[in-house]
Amino acid sequence: MNLLILGSGGREHTFAWKLTQSRICDKLFIAPGNAGTASLATNVPLAATDFPGIAQFVLKEAIGLVIVGPEEPLVKGIRDYFAGRPDLKHVKMVGPDAAGARMEGSKDWSKGFMQKYAIPTAGYATFTLQTLTDGLQYLRKQNLPVVLKADGLAAGKGVVIAQSHAEAEESFRSMLNGQFGEASRKVVIEEYLEGIELSVFVLTDGNSYKILPEAKDYKRIGEGDTGPNTGGMGAISPVPFADEHFIGKVEDKIIRPTINGLRNENIQYIGFIFIGLMNVHGEPYVIEYNARMGDPETEVVLPRLKTDLGELLLAAAEGRLAEAAIEADARTAATVMLVSGGYPEAYEKGKVITGTETVQDVLVFHAGTKSGPNGLLTDGGRVMTLTGLGNGIEDALGKARRAAEKIHFENKYYRKDIGLDLLKIQAGLMG
Repeated sequence: MNLLILGSGGREHTFAWKLTQSRICDKLFIAPGNAGTASLATNVPLAATDFPGIAQFVLKEAIGLVIVGPEEPLVKGIRDYFAGRPDLKHVKMVGPDAAGARMEGSKDWSKGFMQKYAIPTAGYATFTLQTLTDGLQYLRKQNLPVVLKADGLAAGKGVVIAQSHAEAEESFRSMLNGQFGEASRKVVIEEYLEGIELSVFVLTDGNSYKILPEAKDYKRIGEGDTGPNTGGMGAISPVPFADEHFIGKVEDKIIRPTINGLRNENIQYIGFIFIGLMNVHGEPYVIEYNARMGDPETEVVLPRLKTDLGELLLAAAEGRLAEAAIEADARTAATVMLVSGGYPEAYEKGKVITGTETVQDVLVFHAGTKSGPNGLLTDGGRVMTLTGLGNGIEDALGKARRAAEKIHFENKYYRKDIGLDLLKIQAGLMG
């Protein structure tokens, strides 16, 4: 079968790496891809939101299965577009329709969904510029810190955790006045949950579901979880405290009600559900849903997946996921993200990358790279991830960090404390 992956980041490079190992994969294409994916498959110069261009390519190359990596084409309705064209109805796709993608595309909708189906989450209220005064009054009554979220897509950066009411009010006004464009014309004010974050990933065909290995990612740019949010600076899988008992609670209180709720809303959800969780004194609460796999979490989840990913995705697309089984590698995966200086604010592209050929014992997944006349160049804020597999967090982290030291480009930056908090938790659990 010919497969097409949509997207250009580390997540898509990881999918490509895994799908080239699949028994169902004949030809693999990626639109638009990056310099790393070009070594595994055929890059196609099409944006992931160019639906007519993608449709034409799918027909020309007899694509049997489309895997949608990023959120934007899902929220904009790529599945609906394919379903609406008689010549494309036969093409299978992993990724929900626009109604299902509201799980990520609208924080207000997803919070209402959780409330309706009694899924544990933080208290909240939603406001617009028209209800600014009400919003300010609501903010002043909230305990600190308080969380503000842009309702729409903001590339992982539309969240502010305000430590003072003055900061909260300033951020609230800025967001409603277009700080994140249309994404923050509506703002969710949310209770702050104290605990430890982790992410659980579910693949569903709308009826059955399979739980993939969990992960913990690190959103803040600075060490010690300081500074602004990014798209993600690293990740670890498995998570020490996410034992069978805890994941059982997640399944009973969150996953099953989510799948049943979607069905009750007449949403035929086919694809991944990323559930961002907070572990609050042993109880799971949902922070957010995403309608796709996370990045850089994919770079630690898929390397631990022993199951044939192509067969798994095809089973989901064909509505027979109940037949499939998930098998995970017991080893730990740790990934460190190399980013451009200045990210997540202003940064420069086109810096020469050297040293990738010198790294060993890691998987190198490109995120923002391109090939140029001088070799490999940076082409984004997040440049590449380095994933180590090892016997425990220290072993896996050591491999990733040693590799990070060997790769060079001007103003390279990475967090050196990825996973150290989990080592402390692990020591406490063992003690």
